[in-house]
Amino acid sequence: MTPAIKCLLLLAVVALLFITELIPLAVTAVGAAVGCWVLGLIPEEQIFMGLADSTVVLFGGMFIVGAAMFYTGLAQRIGGAVVKMCGTGENRLMFGIMAVAAVMSAFLSNTGTTACLIPVVLAICANAKISASRELMPLAFAAGLGGTITLIGTPPNILANVALKAAGMPELQFGFFEYAYIGIPITIAGILYMMFVGKYLLPKEMLAADAVAVEQEITANSTDSRKQVICGLIMAGVIISMAVNIIPLEIAAVVGALLCVLTGCLTERQAYSSIDWITIFLFAGMIPVASAMNATGAGKLIAEATVRMLGGNPSPYLVTAVLFCLAVLLTQFMSNTASKALLCPVGIALSSQMGASPKAVLMAILIASSCAFASPVGTPPNTLVLGPGSYKFLDYVKAGSGLVFVCLIVSIIVIPVVWPFFPQG
Repeated sequence: MTPAIKCLLLLAVVALLFITELIPLAVTAVGAAVGCWVLGLIPEEQIFMGLADSTVVLFGGMFIVGAAMFYTGLAQRIGGAVVKMCGTGENRLMFGIMAVAAVMSAFLSNTGTTACLIPVVLAICANAKISASRELMPLAFAAGLGGTITLIGTPPNILANVALKAAGMPELQFGFFEYAYIGIPITIAGILYMMFVGKYLLPKEMLAADAVAVEQEITANSTDSRKQVICGLIMAGVIISMAVNIIPLEIAAVVGALLCVLTGCLTERQAYSSIDWITIFLFAGMIPVASAMNATGAGKLIAEATVRMLGGNPSPYLVTAVLFCLAVLLTQFMSNTASKALLCPVGIALSSQMGASPKAVLMAILIASSCAFASPVGTPPNTLVLGPGSYKFLDYVKAGSGLVFVCLIVSIIVIPVVWPFFPQG
């Protein structure tokens, strides 16, 4: 049995365990990393390499900075202001949260945006007497959608330009705001879908874990306006640092976390307890699995098999739709960076064979690889809200699958119009 087949079989088992949750998600993810080593897909030193990944460090730092907003009462104050402005209606709150997240994610890291907004959303839900599980998943989805609007909305967007340059087509590279032609339509469609359809597929139960204890600590700190100002300045500094790329995201998050503890915005014990370890181990465990898919050629095997099914002279629209679906499937279980890196060269090769411009096919791949809405492990924002929202794997499948379908329809309609397969002249 080839390493690629072994990897695909392991991935099938992992997917089954994610869906059924026969064992905890974090245990499945860490077990998958160990399984990669047992099957000889990765060397021993790579089993736990995910724990050293910069995104995991970013998660930890932002959990602490976000918790400081709660313990000082700043998040509650912001939440109260938003509720005053939007009211307590679920639709109005959902629109406000998703709109803010999408705009921020167009220019900031969608991971950083989600991490910054989680404590604010929790406070808003507390003020509006709405379960956080009704608003946190829309927050994560909006952050993913907003990342498709600009070249830097999500770093993997740049991979298309890298692939075009490598293929000798630098003149076809995408501009900074060129993504907005498709990014804005799918973001608007996505927000409308969640407000009028997706919300009915979200969990309805109220979250009660540790609520009383946290509320007591918040109440004790909420006359303390000095700490709120300090916490607000720290959060602003972290966001600005991420926006202008002064220092790496993970360093900005860690420095912010250290300052929160040193200035007394929260205690050392509160900082430790604020880290969601389920999220940390879930994300860290899946990183070696994604590496194994690349190293063994398992992802490439899926792509090649799909391409063979298209026949000798497929329609560009069919190619775009199939690659979109393939990218969506892959990106639910491996990073969007990996899925884009894998499929962009395939898209360029197929376009060349058909005599078509590769831009439409590439854009479909880029958008699809950002549509990791049906899984908690496909993209960091989804993983970040898993713990705070007390979601199960199937919650993402229920609410996210329809959103993926909406993005597919909008993409098939808009992409060929903006980037024609056979441009004149």
